[in-house]
Amino acid sequence: MMTNLLPRRSAPGSHQGRAQSPRVLLVHPESEAARLRNSSLGHLVAIACGLACLAVFGLWQHPSVVEQKYDTWAQVGAQALAVGLTLLLLELIEAQHPPAAATALLISSGIARPGPPLYGMLIGLVLLIAGAALLAWAGGRADTAAARGEAAHGKAREADE
Repeated sequence: MMTNLLPRRSAPGSHQGRAQSPRVLLVHPESEAARLRNSSLGHLVAIACGLACLAVFGLWQHPSVVEQKYDTWAQVGAQALAVGLTLLLLELIEAQHPPAAATALLISSGIARPGPPLYGMLIGLVLLIAGAALLAWAGGRADTAAARGEAAHGKAREADE
């Protein structure tokens, strides 16, 4: 069995993968991927796919790719299947949120393995999604208030004329 399949220098998705959900939710709040339903379901599906692939490939107690510094064939298979299944299921349930694929990858690679690493990631996801929803709600209220102010200002101008 070939064990040193793909050498690693750093954690996969250690920077860009985790930064995509906040970017989508906060920079593009009007996009379909930023909807609360899509981001919540997206990450839930990704968590389920990542954990299922760990179990199916017998990697539940296996060291992560970062600890080993390389991927085994089983890890490559689990990662590919977890990401592919996540994207397929999100398409089928019409809840597109591409950053969720990074969640599946982090879990299936063992970086966010079951236990404290997974719990930490879950807490971070909940805080991120709740915070983005709160900001979107507050922004919507501010937009509504601004629109009301502009309408009132316009009526006052019409009354003056």
